[in-house]
Amino acid sequence: MTEQNSSPEQSKTGVYIRKVRSFVRREGRLTKGQAGALERQWPHMGIDYVDTPLHFGEIFGNDHPVVLEIGFGMGHSLVEMAKAAPELNFVGIEVHRPGVGACLLEAETQGVSNLRVIEHDAVEVLQNSVADGSLSKVQIFFPDPWHKKRHHKRRLIQPDFVALLRKKLTLGGVLHLATDWENYAEHMLEVMNPAPGFANQADDNTYIPRPEERPLTKFEKRGQRLGHGVWDMKFTAV
Repeated sequence: MTEQNSSPEQSKTGVYIRKVRSFVRREGRLTKGQAGALERQWPHMGIDYVDTPLHFGEIFGNDHPVVLEIGFGMGHSLVEMAKAAPELNFVGIEVHRPGVGACLLEAETQGVSNLRVIEHDAVEVLQNSVADGSLSKVQIFFPDPWHKKRHHKRRLIQPDFVALLRKKLTLGGVLHLATDWENYAEHMLEVMNPAPGFANQADDNTYIPRPEERPLTKFEKRGQRLGHGVWDMKFTAV
């Protein structure tokens, strides 16, 4: 997931403060295919950011459960998951425009229709555009680990963010996390296990085997060959 440093935000006193963000926006260059997919598919699959709650039933034309993925990268696994589960609606959030274009191109190629994408800061989307209790699942796969200790405050999985996610999940909904950085996995457990309103699905309150519904990416396959680990966690909203 691509991340952005910080931006000025005006406080109630009128003084601008620095708002720490968990991502760095890297625009990159769109390929011809990505640009074409954005032009063709955004009117059908893109959701423009709004600061009022979205009505997913109207957007998808049905009342299927909604799965939200934060930071879908190039979107290949998200499209694969959406194609494999037509009984669910998928919404992906990503700030990297080439990734958004690549996701739309893949969805177009695969004929996926139960997917929508948002190109905006995930925290603002959750705060302003997602109604409380409207999500059946939130998935965050391989977020930026900010491996240097002085940058750990930029990690996405923090108590305040987790509390926000809990508000958006329906009772019994699931938060699925995955990372290939062991230190970040430990950090996730330190945040999640005491988090109010969540219960770890692992019997020992640690990790679970990779669920079948999470596709094995090329990056992950390469990591496995090199002996790198991946840690999956699931937490139920209670």
